Amino acid sequence: MALIGLTPQTPTPAAPASTGDVVMDIGQNNFETDVIKASMTKPVLVDFWAPWCGPCKQLMPVLESAVREAKGDILLAKINIDDHPQLAQICRVQSVPTVIAFFGGQPVTAFTGARPASEIKNLIVQLVALARQNAPDALDIPSALIAAGEAARQGDLTTAQAIYAQILSVDEHHAEAYGGMVRVFLAADHIDQAEAMIQGAPDIIKKHASFSSLLTALDLARTKPSGNLSTLQERVRQNPQDPASRFELAQLEFASGLKESAIDHLLTLIRTHRTWQEDSARLELLKYFDALGPQDPLVAEARKKLSRILFS
Repeated sequence: MALIGLTPQTPTPAAPASTGDVVMDIGQNNFETDVIKASMTKPVLVDFWAPWCGPCKQLMPVLESAVREAKGDILLAKINIDDHPQLAQICRVQSVPTVIAFFGGQPVTAFTGARPASEIKNLIVQLVALARQNAPDALDIPSALIAAGEAARQGDLTTAQAIYAQILSVDEHHAEAYGGMVRVFLAADHIDQAEAMIQGAPDIIKKHASFSSLLTALDLARTKPSGNLSTLQERVRQNPQDPASRFELAQLEFASGLKESAIDHLLTLIRTHRTWQEDSARLELLKYFDALGPQDPLVAEARKKLSRILFS
């Protein structure tokens, strides 16, 4: 939706916006300044409404409440199409209510009709995250995620935690960083803190495809097996064909943070005792994949090895 310049006319004045307010009444005389230019630094929701529109009356207070809760990170511009039909025509509004989100001087998304408060809040979360990621001094989140993941794999949990915290300070609803922080707590054996983060996760994160993997990781941490690691390692060295000892060693190593070795033991079991205890080794391995998450390099490499074993 490309916007064109407004033809100078004698506009119907809009009610002036209060200084510093995040909710404004907009007309042709201040659309360019308070929507287009303002959206260069923060998102602006533009609500096209009409006094005779029932759904408009339902949606407007929901928008106003959600925008005010964002505490200045997003603006709301209200345009009465009866008073400013030219603005509705330029923005190609065909029905009301129509809400168009502007950022960087351009429309980035839109919807029509009344929507529930949860949907409006999720939209605002996404728009605020978009703005923060595109700020001139924005954190390079993809590179930060790589650095945090590498620090965690090297056992430098303090650095990993600091990087994930930095990402979440920019985007508190970043699912991958949120999950990374949970896994750092689990690796540090701070299970209660990890569980608190999982239980208190925002709805937008709980709905993310990766959230179930955190539940698996927590379950594995809660059911950490007992046993002596060195004793089990020696037992497997003495009797490498004993599937029960190797399986128990894999479980204990994974719980102890020796994830690569644990995965290798399960792959060995799948290769040598594929159907042992109703495919227990493969099912346990899939749990580890889920707990680690698809972005972990260990998972990608292990999946290749598993495919070679299963289809060789």
